[in-house]
Amino acid sequence: MTRPPARPAPTGSVYFSLLGPLTAVLDGRPLPLGPRKQRLVLATLLARPNTPVPVDVLTDVVWPESPPRTARKNLQVYVSAARTLFGAVDGGDRDRVVHGCGGYRLRIEEGELDTLRFRALARAGRAAGERGDLRTAARLLREALDLWGERPPLHDLRDSAVVADEAERLEARCLTVYEDWAEAEIETGRAAAAVDGLRDLVERHPLRERLRAAWMNSLHQSGRQAEALEVYDDYRQLLARELGLEPSPALAALYGRLLGRGATPRPAGPRPAARDVSLPADLRVFTGRDDELARLLPVAGAPDGGVVVVTGPAGVGKSALAVRAAHLLAEDFPDGRVHIRARRQDGTARVRTDMLEELLRLCGMGTSGRPDAAEAESAWQDWLSRHRALVVLDDVADEASVRGLLPRSGRSSVLLTARGLLAGLAPVHRIALSAPEEDEALDLLGRLIGADRLRTDRAAALRIVRACGALPVAVAVSGMRLAVLRHLPLAEYAARVEDPSAVLDELVAGDVSVRSRIAAGWQDLGPGDRGALALLADLAPDGGFTLERAMEALGCGERGAIRTVESLIGTGAVTSPAGEVTAHAALYEVPRLLCLYARERSGGGAGGRGGVPVPALPFSRG
Repeated sequence: MTRPPARPAPTGSVYFSLLGPLTAVLDGRPLPLGPRKQRLVLATLLARPNTPVPVDVLTDVVWPESPPRTARKNLQVYVSAARTLFGAVDGGDRDRVVHGCGGYRLRIEEGELDTLRFRALARAGRAAGERGDLRTAARLLREALDLWGERPPLHDLRDSAVVADEAERLEARCLTVYEDWAEAEIETGRAAAAVDGLRDLVERHPLRERLRAAWMNSLHQSGRQAEALEVYDDYRQLLARELGLEPSPALAALYGRLLGRGATPRPAGPRPAARDVSLPADLRVFTGRDDELARLLPVAGAPDGGVVVVTGPAGVGKSALAVRAAHLLAEDFPDGRVHIRARRQDGTARVRTDMLEELLRLCGMGTSGRPDAAEAESAWQDWLSRHRALVVLDDVADEASVRGLLPRSGRSSVLLTARGLLAGLAPVHRIALSAPEEDEALDLLGRLIGADRLRTDRAAALRIVRACGALPVAVAVSGMRLAVLRHLPLAEYAARVEDPSAVLDELVAGDVSVRSRIAAGWQDLGPGDRGALALLADLAPDGGFTLERAMEALGCGERGAIRTVESLIGTGAVTSPAGEVTAHAALYEVPRLLCLYARERSGGGAGGRGGVPVPALPFSRG
């Protein structure tokens, strides 16, 4: 994929690129980015734009083996150089690199960074495809792909393992967008545009079935029937040789159609969904989570199935992500997608036999006369072994309730969402959700209140997002409320939610209450964890704390503090750094609204209001 000609930029504009070697231009002139270690720091900050990057992550990037004693001081020098670089761009009128409890955060706009532009174009293209406007989808997705250089992203800095991981995530995201684009071109009758690129990608990713299917369709539509059938035969032999598997029923059905045994390939138009069993409708307002989807979709959609656990605090959007992924994977699961809740209406955990009976009933297998749980579990495992289905187990309380529900053989996949980490489940692929980036949270707010209204006072909108801790459920409730209160200035509402004593009372829209959602997570905690969380919540206004401060607050030694903090991490009440770091160097965090709720409960305020069941939001479940 080649980069398009550079567009004219306004005077004083800067443009950074990660989709190739790390580069920067100012007014069309290359900017010097300094020595290698300085570029590593800048690349890491740019790879996580508008998001705090912990000091320990930056240390691992620059010194992966054994950092020197002066590592932190040296990092400060490299960050200072980045500030100087941006100071030259902005004329010194604002600080682009800010330091907080979560680490260093680089503030950058979409038009200044190619990865942000890529993400926005891909998001817009997928939205157009979901509306059935496939020509617009193909055009926008092609624009996104054209941002990529001829060489892999950050190829000049990949000897750093952290940078290499970031680059691989970018490549995985690009591959998914390429598949989206190719399918849109095929469905609009322009398969010839995708044939050659699909061939090259299949050679590099021979086991990726979605690429194979697109290549087969593109060859068929281009009149190259024999080659299309040969693609299938090669894939079948490869699977048998490498994995001992057969192609999925969906690909086998496509092969049959191309042979003339079935319907003709699909015409242009909106893509039909696979058979749905209890799957909620696709989310009307969903934004962001491109990185998480890029990691989740290949695992859940793998030819031999997979188990993915999505974890995170209450209201962070776990269920929303799972439902969106299930809809995006429709064509990979011809035997349907099944969704059940793992809790009762009052928030208590359902027993495994209860969920087994619902699953069997939804999949067309009556449970009457089945004498015990063992027989029901055996029947469910037999069904999974013979079908290619996607099962979503939403809001799982503990490992014991779902162990017998996970596939032991076959090609079905399971997506689980849970506030706790479910550490006893193995082997599974894990995705830990934290609050999204501020620009994604602003996008969600804008979709609810209207982009024009958000633009009238973007600064106030940003204050609202930050007061909500960027938590999707809180941002969504704010948007719902502001959509009704059209007369209320954004700045006035921002002042209300910035008040710690009032924010949980403000975050209510009709029968949807953020306090009730957080209370559900609070009820999952044991008395000891509740008491410890209340003490930790008093450590800092923003909820951040170190192990030393935890020892002081809890009044215990190092081992006791580590056990307590790790217990709270296991429940999802405390977040920890994404990378490996010693307990003493780690910066832990309690989400802002949970902090306020814990302080409220420890002080006795509004204590009787917790635990009320809350209806699921159509756009921010979880």
